[in-house]
Amino acid sequence: MLAKSEAVILDLLTAHGACYGLQLVDGSGGALKRGGIYVTLGRMEEKGLVTSAPGEGGRRLYEPTALGLRSLVAARIIHGDLPLGAKA
Repeated sequence: MLAKSEAVILDLLTAHGACYGLQLVDGSGGALKRGGIYVTLGRMEEKGLVTSAPGEGGRRLYEPTALGLRSLVAARIIHGDLPLGAKA
């Protein structure tokens, strides 16, 4: 099961492509906080939900993995946001 912050991050990465942590905070409309974004992204990377690579200035650029995308679709189905058999 995805935590709410994990689902928000995966939604943003799916909609906007690879992002830096602070871009995710800015794009979240207040759902994500600066103080916790990198802890959450680190936990998600350990779970295999996102990957990261060095970007500009040594900052990490995050992207969803196939597992992350499948987890997001499953969470949407469970919460009734996506009908069974629909594609994200």
